[in-house]
Amino acid sequence: MTFKRSILARLLLAGVLLPAAGALAQQVPSGAPTPGSAQPSVPAAPGAPAPTQDRGSALYGRPEAADAAKLAPIPAPPLAASVARLPVDKLKVPPGFKVEVFASGLANARSLREGAQGTVFAGTRALDKVYAVRERDGKREVKVIASGLHRPNGLAFHDGALYVAELSKIWRFDDIEARLDAPPKPTLVYDDLPKDEAHGWKFIAIGPDNKLYVPIGAPGNILLPPDTHAQIRRMNLDGTGVEVIARGVRNTVGFDWNPVTKQLTFTDNGRDWMSEDIPHDELNVVAEPGKQHFGFPYCHQGTFTDPEYGWGRSCGEFAAPAGLLGAHTAALGMRFYTGSQFPAEYKNAIFIARHGSWNRTTKLGGDVVVAKLDEAGKMVSMEPFLTGFLADNKYLGRPVDVLVAQDGALLVSDDYNGAIYRISYAP
Repeated sequence: MTFKRSILARLLLAGVLLPAAGALAQQVPSGAPTPGSAQPSVPAAPGAPAPTQDRGSALYGRPEAADAAKLAPIPAPPLAASVARLPVDKLKVPPGFKVEVFASGLANARSLREGAQGTVFAGTRALDKVYAVRERDGKREVKVIASGLHRPNGLAFHDGALYVAELSKIWRFDDIEARLDAPPKPTLVYDDLPKDEAHGWKFIAIGPDNKLYVPIGAPGNILLPPDTHAQIRRMNLDGTGVEVIARGVRNTVGFDWNPVTKQLTFTDNGRDWMSEDIPHDELNVVAEPGKQHFGFPYCHQGTFTDPEYGWGRSCGEFAAPAGLLGAHTAALGMRFYTGSQFPAEYKNAIFIARHGSWNRTTKLGGDVVVAKLDEAGKMVSMEPFLTGFLADNKYLGRPVDVLVAQDGALLVSDDYNGAIYRISYAP
């Protein structure tokens, strides 16, 4: 870490950069404290009553035990790391694979999409920008194509247009690849989204039905959400015909469609502060759009009921997970592998970016795993694929999204370092 990045990071941790602290908090399973949510309070004097935490705070429900009190969201440095500082030499992939830097200098790079002409787009959550990475004169060039947006995390690409999801709005930038040097003014597609900061950032995608899919997370760690939250919606590409296709979804920041069954498959972050080891994040399948409830806040990981909201309920009432992805691993972006570059054993497997735990004493995640399904869509195995971001219980980087590029390579975004890595296979 450079001296400048180190100083800024320390200021953030110390609470000096208060206006930016909420915006620069990292993706966490429960939603980091942000503007409009309660910030961590100063420890009370001995004997004083415990302060009441806003349910929208990431710290809501945190135990008072000394070890738990040390745990808090992990802010990323506000500046992207230089190429020389990226941990590429520490990253490990299976034999025959190679990992290298695809692009750097994209502070807070998160959701990834590729245009028809090969432009790679990256959204941000802590910043206000959308990036484009393009080839020019044999070199990759990073451009900011949109700014002034509020948490433009979610991206989708269709018929030459880039869809960008802010916290409460979705925009469309038409013919974007031909206009990277002078991006067009966007067209508003949809603005009937809540403005809650907790779990408010979006991951969007366009399905095989040419519908736009948009999740709305629960507005806090553990609570009974209103009918407008903890769900996945889909709509026509112009924002009409909105319908809810899944409920009981705490916070999904990654989904894709099974290339065989065409069913929507998504990651979902489990609740915080119940235990260090439970609940696990989930991999879920929407087999019956509009009819399934995936359990939140009543049932977690398909096997046990919530101590506050589970009374009188049974996990048998809800759709069971297709697989479990580890406790508090913050499983985010996922893609089925549909390329032809990797060995046949990876065909139709799922690559999942696990951002890594923060409310766990021994950190877990901070990697990319590969999950394989049976014919019924159930996960039968999960193995490490890209590791090395977690060393000595500290993060050297934090994967957010994965993307199968047109050439079959796998791209991985890292919002902690502001970089995108490329994994290729050449036996």
